[in-house]
Amino acid sequence: MNTQFSKVIILANGNYPTHPIALGRLHSGLPVVCCDGAANRFVAEGGVPAVIIGDGDSLSASVREAFAGVIHHVAEQETNDLTKAINHAVRMGATDICILGATGLRECHTLGNIGLLMHHFKLGRNVRMFTDHCEIIPCSGTTTHPSFPGQQVSIINVNAHGFASEGLTYPIYDFQEWWQGTLNEACAPEVTIRAEGDYLLLLDYAQ
Repeated sequence: MNTQFSKVIILANGNYPTHPIALGRLHSGLPVVCCDGAANRFVAEGGVPAVIIGDGDSLSASVREAFAGVIHHVAEQETNDLTKAINHAVRMGATDICILGATGLRECHTLGNIGLLMHHFKLGRNVRMFTDHCEIIPCSGTTTHPSFPGQQVSIINVNAHGFASEGLTYPIYDFQEWWQGTLNEACAPEVTIRAEGDYLLLLDYAQ
């Protein structure tokens, strides 16, 4: 196992991060695995990818030449570039994976990439996503998270029931529709969600 890759950043080819929290993750000094064309902007911004993975169809000629030694070409089309990047990072020893640039541009990619969080979480992988608006965390059962009064909190139910909460302004209940768990608000320094089953937790950044 390569301990250098125990914690990694995966940069997908959606909207490039602009929020200070997301950019802080990108510039944290951890190895960055770029999904194919995401390497173009990352390199243009002065970044040095540890790995570039995908089918290579979106890479610029200059990046392809300069970073030929770290490009891992995966031609199969059964999975998208984000899953290819996660699987590669896990093979390299990654146990903590932060995903950036996975939303925006196309709604199908945004929804698909968010859905992949729960897929990889169920495989035992510690994955989180940071957008320019919030942190998205796949969860199961009872979980507690640092928060602050006024923070916007949303819960997307995957297959959970028995919902209850502490630290939220509006009590939650056994909802099924995605929209029913959105637009809640923290009223304490931490938020606890109690449930049986799986859900996604979205924690907005401070305004």
